Amino acid sequence: MKDTLGVLLAGGAGERLFPLTRDRAKPAVTFGGNYRIIDITLSNCINSDLRKVYILTQYKALSLNRHIREGWGTIVASELAEFIEILPPMKRVSENWYMGTADAVYQNIYSIGSEQPKYVLILSGDHIYKMNYGLMMKQHLDAGADVTLATILIDPSESPRFGVVDVDRDARVVGFEEKPKSTQLRSPFNPNMCSGSMGVYLFNTDVLLPALLKDAEDPESSHDFGHDILPKLLDEYRVYAFNFIDENKKEALYWRDVGTLDAYYEANMDVVSVSPVFNLYDKAWPIRTHQRQYPPAKFVFSEPGRTGMAVDSVVSAGCIVSGATVRRSVMSPDVRVNSYAEVESCIIFSHVNIGRHCRIRRAIVDRDVHIPEGSVIGYDAEEDRRNYFVTDSGITVVTRDYSLFESPVAVDYFTSE
Repeated sequence: MKDTLGVLLAGGAGERLFPLTRDRAKPAVTFGGNYRIIDITLSNCINSDLRKVYILTQYKALSLNRHIREGWGTIVASELAEFIEILPPMKRVSENWYMGTADAVYQNIYSIGSEQPKYVLILSGDHIYKMNYGLMMKQHLDAGADVTLATILIDPSESPRFGVVDVDRDARVVGFEEKPKSTQLRSPFNPNMCSGSMGVYLFNTDVLLPALLKDAEDPESSHDFGHDILPKLLDEYRVYAFNFIDENKKEALYWRDVGTLDAYYEANMDVVSVSPVFNLYDKAWPIRTHQRQYPPAKFVFSEPGRTGMAVDSVVSAGCIVSGATVRRSVMSPDVRVNSYAEVESCIIFSHVNIGRHCRIRRAIVDRDVHIPEGSVIGYDAEEDRRNYFVTDSGITVVTRDYSLFESPVAVDYFTSE
């Protein structure tokens, strides 16, 4: 892995996670209380001994940039030529913003070349999974591959969400279908499943750079790896599939694209279950992040009808549950839930104050929101739609200007995103 450069794509607009992505990049969205979505992929890199990573940003990247600077800059050793470095769009080879995944890498071709890596690993910053990229590298070298892409077995009905890969019994890729409405392709290892691309690509550098240059000159290209680059390499190069090996070590493979509000909500609700599918507590595969200094969480009052408690929940540092009840919820740092309030099946971002007698369920509450005393959210979808954003499945998303709230709680520079 010392000869490998990671290129992590974190520049997507994230429209499907709106309004959570209205003011921040999708990889910067909170996950599991303490974390940001990008922390999962970056932790995979560190746990795989991949210590040279470029992060390509674009839209609304302030909070993402700050999080990387504060939380990840000290994990790698610069004196050993290790780095986790943000590359904003520089328009060095084009006057356009990034026009696709391949174009994003192409526009940073000089930065990649300056490191002179033998291999380039392309990653996405908005997926939840645990993967040892070193195992993928081992197969790549053993097979004498020019390109290796990570695949996961999926039900054919899920094909519209994936690039579907045609793989022979030697794991060599012989064809692609990019997000087909239906597919007849099946895995040679499981006739009931097909192989879906995970958006993780390992290239020999001397294959990647000419392919990017050729694609950039093609006016008909959409400049996407799955749609344009990879299919054109099949005839000339050795392209292989690496079947996902899950470091999560559960019976079912865990890989989630949390690109929609419903998928994001469900992934967080899994974290608070008694035996979550995605294990944040695995010491053998730690998930790292930046954690600011807050006091311990506190639960106060034990009077009848006014007992501070949280059950089946993740409660982060700095939270105070003051005579309120929290059930099956994820609470980010520095949240206060005041007396007689009831919070159920919610994701609460940091610096939120929930007033007395509030009743909130199946909601995502964005950071810095103050919910006035007696508010009821998540019980009447039609009423909620007058003030907030509500998904088709009935999840209410509360942000500062989607509400009729009072002024948000005061936030100093230290706590601002």
